[in-house]
Amino acid sequence: MDRLRQVALMAWAYDDSEAIQEAIRAAAAAQTPLCIRGGSTKAFYGRQPHGKPLEVSKHRGITSYEPTELVITARAGTPLAEIEALLAEQGQMFAFEPPYFGPQATLGGLVACGLSGPRRPYGGAVRDMVLGVQIINGKGQILRFGGQVMKNVAGYDISRLMVGSLGTLGVLLEISLKVLPRPTREITLSQERDAQNAIRLFNVWANQPLPLSACAFDGEQLYVRLSGSEETLRAARNKMGGDILSDDTLFWEKVREHTHVFFQRSTQPLWRWSVPATTPPIDLPGEWKIGWGGAQRWFRSELTAEIIRAAAEDVGGYATLFRGKDHTGEVFHPLPPALMALHHRLKQAFDPHRILNPGRMYREL
Repeated sequence: MDRLRQVALMAWAYDDSEAIQEAIRAAAAAQTPLCIRGGSTKAFYGRQPHGKPLEVSKHRGITSYEPTELVITARAGTPLAEIEALLAEQGQMFAFEPPYFGPQATLGGLVACGLSGPRRPYGGAVRDMVLGVQIINGKGQILRFGGQVMKNVAGYDISRLMVGSLGTLGVLLEISLKVLPRPTREITLSQERDAQNAIRLFNVWANQPLPLSACAFDGEQLYVRLSGSEETLRAARNKMGGDILSDDTLFWEKVREHTHVFFQRSTQPLWRWSVPATTPPIDLPGEWKIGWGGAQRWFRSELTAEIIRAAAEDVGGYATLFRGKDHTGEVFHPLPPALMALHHRLKQAFDPHRILNPGRMYREL
């Protein structure tokens, strides 16, 4: 980064770690549950939060960025838009194409929720790119795990435990992530297909040396994004066929941010299924949208959670209530007893007083 850019970044940087630490210590002493708040763009995700609000959005600022090393480190309250704008200036990006779900989205919310966008099957998940974290645990202790290089193994798994934990193990203070160069060019091809043929083609293409970076099916049209050089894209299009989508950037943004018509035309509960990519179309009444080359299925239906989750298990997957319905019940797929016992041990180790977002993932956590 040039000096002027560094000065501009520092102008809005602020270290609020001491205030956050004191608030957690006081809550631990009083056994007061805390509800961690950043940009609140993903407050809908998970079980209904409760507790005294703990505001963490003031803790912000990019503390280190080395474009040549493909690593960026920032405080958890840093707006995601600011980070991605800086990465774009250097021709770089997050490989997992994170959803915002609102302009106030923060880096901490991204990691705590662990949500990835359309590029995830081809570029990697959030947890694959987290190199290190600094957190405050439920005892008010500041802990650091991992580092700023991929080969730093010490504590690396602990860093990744924070991804998707919804703040139940610790309050994120700072995160280091690996970034990647942006593709030189991208195009999106579309074809009219039925669900069965769309899934078949997704899996055929995934097993070929094609520059895939996103695949989706909306019930009528198959969409596939290709990323690479002009020559690579031309060869791939000749092999795959289809029409070029004129405004593909907007299309994938709508898919990522759930402003696509599929997500807007119904008020029924929205379920996210994770299934083997080769799973055929699932015979349940409702509306379906397919993503991640067949591995992600969005489902709108008024069916009960028991029916939906049993059907997901039957095909070797699991289902999460993403939006809608009553989020005071269980939102995430039930865990096997052994895995739930492991979660209990982790919660006890990181948050023995159970004050950090209690019950946000599972009722008993």
